[in-house]
Order: sequence, then C-alpha cells, then structure tokens
Amino acid sequence: MAAALMDGELGSLLKVSAAVWAAMAYARVAAARTSPGAGRLAALLPTVVLFYGIPFAFSTSTFRGSSGFFLSWLGTFKLFLLAIGRGPLDPSLSLLQFVCSASLPVKLRQSTGGGKSKKQDPASAPARKILVAGAVIPFIIYAYQFKEAMSRWQLLLLYTVHIYLSLELLLASVHAVIHGVLRMEMEPQVDRPYLASSLRDFWGRRWNLMVPAILRPSVYGPVRARFGDAAGVLASFLVSGLMHELMFYYIMWQPPSGDVTAFFVLHGVCTGAEAWWGRHAGWWRPPRVLAVPLTLAFVGGTGLWLFFPAMIRGGLDALVLHECQGMVVLMEQAGRWLAAGPVLSSR
Repeated sequence: MAAALMDGELGSLLKVSAAVWAAMAYARVAAARTSPGAGRLAALLPTVVLFYGIPFAFSTSTFRGSSGFFLSWLGTFKLFLLAIGRGPLDPSLSLLQFVCSASLPVKLRQSTGGGKSKKQDPASAPARKILVAGAVIPFIIYAYQFKEAMSRWQLLLLYTVHIYLSLELLLASVHAVIHGVLRMEMEPQVDRPYLASSLRDFWGRRWNLMVPAILRPSVYGPVRARFGDAAGVLASFLVSGLMHELMFYYIMWQPPSGDVTAFFVLHGVCTGAEAWWGRHAGWWRPPRVLAVPLTLAFVGGTGLWLFFPAMIRGGLDALVLHECQGMVVLMEQAGRWLAAGPVLSSR
C-alpha cells in the first residue's frame, strides 16, 4: 500500500512539473511585457495562487512539504520580488534558468571560467554528502521505532540530525543536477551550523541560507529602511515563523498551534537583543569557545520547548517512517525491474 502511494506521487509529480513549467513560462512573458509595480503584480498573481495550491496535489508529507517549501514559500517570494523589479528572477533569463531559479531552492550564478568560484561550499563535495546522508538516514528512520524509550533530549538530537542530513541530501542532489544541466553553480546553503557563535551567525550565515537570502530583500530590507534594524530583524523572524506554520499545515494537515511562530519570534527578539548588546563597545562578550555551545544550547533548548513538539503532536515522525518504508519498497521493485531487464533482453 505504501509503495502504491509513492508510485502515485510520481504521477502527481509529473503533472505538477508540467503545470509549473507552463505557469513560469506565462510569468516570464507577463513580467517582460509589464513594468514593475501593481500591474506586474496583478499579472503574476495567477502563478502565485497556483504555487500556494500545488502542495494539495500530493498525498504524502514528503512531497507536500518539499513543494510547499520550494514553491509556496521561496517561489512566491521570488515572484513578489519580480513584481517590484528585484532579483533573482528576471525575464531576460532563458526559460530553463527562469524555471529553475523560481522553483528550486537555489540561487544561481554563472560559473567563472574553468576555475573555482569565490564562494565554495565549506562542507564536503556533493557526491560525498549524498553518500553520507544516504547511509545514515536509514538508521535514523529505523531508530524512530524505539522513540517511546527515548528521552526528550535523545528525540531532539534524532530530529535535528534527521533534518540536517535530509537538507544536505536534498541540496547536494539539486546541486548535482543544476551543475550538470545548466553548467551553473549554487550559492552555499548550509555552512557548518554547529560552529555558530551567535544567533545572528546561526540564522543569518550558517543554517538554511536560502531562507535569509529571500527574507533579506523581501522583508528585512524594506522594514529596516523605514523602522530600523531591530524592526527588520523581528519582522523577518515573524514572517519566517508564519511560513513555517504554513509548511507544517501542508505536511501534517493540522491547523497551526502558534508554537512555531512563537519559537521564531523569540529568536527574533533575542537576535535583536544580541545585536543591541554587541553595539556597546567594552561590554563583556563570551569567547568563541563558550559562545558556540551557548548558542547551540539555546537553539536546541528552545527547539525542544516550542519547535519540535509541534512535529511530535502532528505525528510527523510516523508519517515519515510510513513514507520511507514505501519508498524503500518502490526502490526494491525498481531494482528488480532493472535487474530483470538484461535477463529478458538476452532471451
């Protein structure tokens, strides 16, 4: 049954992909024929509405969450920026580049010659990430069966490692496709978050960098220009919290509890306070050897308090376990089909 569910999702994926290509072809033409402003925004609204509705086309949390994050969040924010004439989308891009820039969690830039780009992912190569994550994640999925015997901190560690490795696996796979098809490079997306020495360092420069990359021009910049840095930081975290609530709704079909928004608002307030403290010369600052564990302890402790309970209450771990089992069965079936091919062809 689980395998049939995943098999059906592949058919939905093909239909959604075709719809995204058609919608983005329309958005590119509409943007080219309208000037930035209200007129362009009105022309792009049908694509925005489609992107918010796409997760409902899927039956599994994996595909709903991925499409919700890539399209309903990042994609729509990029379209809003396009409406006011800001990047990363531009109608001058080729259709392939336009679609990839809008619908994938990447920020594309041209490779410079045959040499290395200035911004390199500080972690291991994509192929190595895929191997490591692909080897470890099955053990994490297996460990979920024993969650009742785990403490809250053990569950927190398990969820954190799972999220981190899943993100690494996803981005490394996308990097391989983007680099191979478009001959373009990805901006680094995760930069060793376990070395973060402050909340601003963790959220702004190390963890899930595609989110701050889209929030800076769309939320932080405009709010900061009018109300100051603290308001810009708080607004960015508030919007991030609300969008996370939407992602959780897509994934688990449960109404928002507000805990996830509270988690991000709390971090926004603390990040602003941290910046305010740092502007006072001569005030005490913890050395890096102390700042790193303090930062990670705060992120982990508040996550255990507010963020992860929303996942547990929604039964996300059970959903992921069920869908991963279906994916394994589907892969086994595909493997047997491929193995049988040479035998059939030799007859």
